[in-house]
Amino acid sequence: MKASRITALGLVAAAALWIASGHLIPHESAESRAALPSAAPEAKKFRVGVVETKLTQHSRKLVLSGRTEADKKVVIFARTNGVLQDLKVRRGARVKKGEVLAILAVEDRAAMVLQAKAMLEQKRIELEAKRRLLLSNAVPKLELDSLEAQFKVAEAAVATAEAERDRSIILAPWDGVITEVSEVGTAAFSFTGKEIIKMVGLDPVLALVEVSERSAARVTVGTMADVRLANGLTRQGRVRYVSPSASDGTRTYRVEVQIENPDYLIPDGITAEVSIPLAPVEAARVPRSALIFSSAGDLGVRLVGQDGKVGFVPTTVLGDDQAFMWLAGVPDGARVIVQGQDFVREGVAVEAVDTAVEKSAQR
Repeated sequence: MKASRITALGLVAAAALWIASGHLIPHESAESRAALPSAAPEAKKFRVGVVETKLTQHSRKLVLSGRTEADKKVVIFARTNGVLQDLKVRRGARVKKGEVLAILAVEDRAAMVLQAKAMLEQKRIELEAKRRLLLSNAVPKLELDSLEAQFKVAEAAVATAEAERDRSIILAPWDGVITEVSEVGTAAFSFTGKEIIKMVGLDPVLALVEVSERSAARVTVGTMADVRLANGLTRQGRVRYVSPSASDGTRTYRVEVQIENPDYLIPDGITAEVSIPLAPVEAARVPRSALIFSSAGDLGVRLVGQDGKVGFVPTTVLGDDQAFMWLAGVPDGARVIVQGQDFVREGVAVEAVDTAVEKSAQR
């Protein structure tokens, strides 16, 4: 009897413990698992298309717009008084150096030359006579010295008279084209200093451009340049002059490109586009669409770093090759974002996918 009681008490104690365990020790169930919040899944990375850049030597060109200008221009004035006897040229006429352009009628000039020559001959005869008398000590040496001085004065008078006569004949100073002639008739009186003819020298001709402060130091004298004119002609020239001082108004530097023009097909004052090659530099060729502006306003490209995060590098445009741009500042081997660059920001982790360069350039 005693044993049965102990057994019964043990069963009751075990049941009590079992019931109590359900309240004191929590057990996971389907309902409890559903009630518990699940762990947040990993965020999916944004996918971007990238191309790997390779630095190569890029031959740059400085393309500038300007105009042509005659290498030489001159206004020919009358250097003496006289009637305009013969005007031998018209507007547009091509002339050679030394060719007669106009003649002023100065009849007295020839007489002045004859008079000066006669005086010179007289002084020469007197000088020779005095020298013979000096040998016999018939005259003092002082008289001989005075006569020699008079002879030299007579020589100078002849040269002056001949120069004054030659001023009546107006010659072309160099090869060129006549652009303006005097409207004075042949019977009009031409005074000293009056404009008679204007002419320009077009061989060679110059192409003038203005270069910015940043580019002036990269242009060197002697560099060959390509020139395209508004009339369709293309010629090659040589940089002849780079101004050492900037223009006060524009802060640009004048550059002269000399072009041979033996056929005179390049006129004065026509619009010209000048391409000046610069020293090659290392640059990366990337699609035009990859260029963006940062939040600070800098022009550059976004790239994916080794850690898979987006970065930004500012760049300088060196050349434009239709769908591609040549940029300085991009590291060699960088993975430049060419698709999706407008939808990501610096520091964001992305999934980079290699993209064909040609395909990305078409976007």
